[in-house]
Amino acid sequence: MALCSGIRADGGRCKAQAIADSQWCFNHHPDYEEARRRRASRGGKRGGRGRPIAELTDIKRRLSELADDVLEGRQDKGVAAVASQVLNVYLRAVSVELKAREQLELIERLEALEEALEQGRSRGGKRWGA
Repeated sequence: MALCSGIRADGGRCKAQAIADSQWCFNHHPDYEEARRRRASRGGKRGGRGRPIAELTDIKRRLSELADDVLEGRQDKGVAAVASQVLNVYLRAVSVELKAREQLELIERLEALEEALEQGRSRGGKRWGA
């Protein structure tokens, strides 16, 4: 299969494989510009991938500080136990949110691939595996 003829933002040539019967990959093919724009718009509204990672880092820091405070006698064990339970529930919520985002991203990527495949078929393109 041929490489894409598209040019990347940095001026270099795209190294992705071209779509069957085309000179471009999905990211450079002019027929898929609207689909790319829709995906980018949805992605920007969901928030970045960095936010859950930053939250995880913050929770780990807080739990570590809480443990240090208990061990050094600055925090009551009962209060620390309840606080750690609350932080663990929060940690679980962040984890679930991250998994949900990953699933949404995978669904969007799958939909884009299915759309590209269907458009290729409607143009008389070759089917994969055929």
